[in-house]
Amino acid sequence: MTLESNKTLGGVGAILAAIPGVSVVGIILMLIALKGLSENYNEQGIFKNALYGVIFCIVAGIAAVVVMSGSFLLGGITAPAFGPGSALFFAGGIIIGVVVLFIFYLLGAIFFKKSFDILSVKSGEKMFSTAGLLLLVGAILTIILVGFAVMFVAWILAAVAFFS
Repeated sequence: MTLESNKTLGGVGAILAAIPGVSVVGIILMLIALKGLSENYNEQGIFKNALYGVIFCIVAGIAAVVVMSGSFLLGGITAPAFGPGSALFFAGGIIIGVVVLFIFYLLGAIFFKKSFDILSVKSGEKMFSTAGLLLLVGAILTIILVGFAVMFVAWILAAVAFFS
């Protein structure tokens, strides 16, 4: 694909990535665009880092579900009756699941930032670097829920950078 078609595909992907419900489609489109851009700029780090970022985000979701489900199942099997002890066990499982989710999601954001930083240098579009930084800050702030709004802004900035 041409440089322009990769940028357009990346812009559409970034917009869709900002919209819950279709964000998976947006991430896939953006990965395809980043693969093309990494070939256009002859820099494989653009695609590899983004791919690692996506993989870490997928692992985050799977690991959190496994940890939380495990605590619910184990707590349900081992607790003779629902009481304060089993409620504490369930809460502990949820907290551990959220921490696991946060750590892997943060790792994913670090790799996306690396990808956007390389793309910023290669393309000369500084807004990619800003979008990457906002993704990282947003991932850090997700622990207090403000980060989701920051990440929304980051994906919009990434779209603007792709279309620039």
